Amino acid sequence: MSEEKHQSALWENIKVIIQALLLAVVIRTVFFQPFTIPSGSMMPTLLVGDYIFVNKFSYGYSKYSLPFSPDLFEGRIFASEPERGDIAVFRFPPNPSIDYIKRVVGLPGDRIQVIDGVLNVNGKPVPKVQDGQFTSDYRMDPGTDVPVFRETLENGVSYDTLDQAQNTRGDNTREFVVPAGHYFMMGDNRDNSLDSRFDVGFVPAENLVGKASLIFFSLGNDTSFREVWKWPSNMRWDRLFKVVE
Repeated sequence: MSEEKHQSALWENIKVIIQALLLAVVIRTVFFQPFTIPSGSMMPTLLVGDYIFVNKFSYGYSKYSLPFSPDLFEGRIFASEPERGDIAVFRFPPNPSIDYIKRVVGLPGDRIQVIDGVLNVNGKPVPKVQDGQFTSDYRMDPGTDVPVFRETLENGVSYDTLDQAQNTRGDNTREFVVPAGHYFMMGDNRDNSLDSRFDVGFVPAENLVGKASLIFFSLGNDTSFREVWKWPSNMRWDRLFKVVE
């Protein structure tokens, strides 16, 4: 009798574990997915070592919303348009197995150009004012006392960008006309971002994964998540549960 009770208890525990795993998969697939920031392309808004939640419901669902991206359907279901200024996670068009995160600056039909380091949208320069300096704790991109400039888009979205040097490759571009069903993405770290000005190109709506919504954890000084003993001295306490804008 005791053996039967033991087996019953074991089976109940297995069912609880399976249910918890299924719930986690549903939440990750339908609602929120955690991501970590691997590079400095979105500094100063997002830092290397930030761990964020991405809202997958924001733009609806494509095959890239599902684990392993099964080719079950094309396009998006329950689709919703990104807004200019959103920070979006998307699949890199030349290699959809890779996730990228950038800011949406161009919507379908927009004309996008950078002239002398100033973003122009549909022939109008986006206001850009100096907003202090920034120093990174990321050893691969030290960024000591980098000038910060605050941009404000026509819809009122305002954010900081970095401009480390003048007359770099991305400071003067041709005019890009965003095709229907595509978006133009740029990193906030303008001199250190591979984005739609370069190899990324226009991003199809199908490649959108979701909108960055919340920083839930953040470790500085190149601290690995596994280095728990370093957390107290390297935790960016002021970034915990910070809304991404």
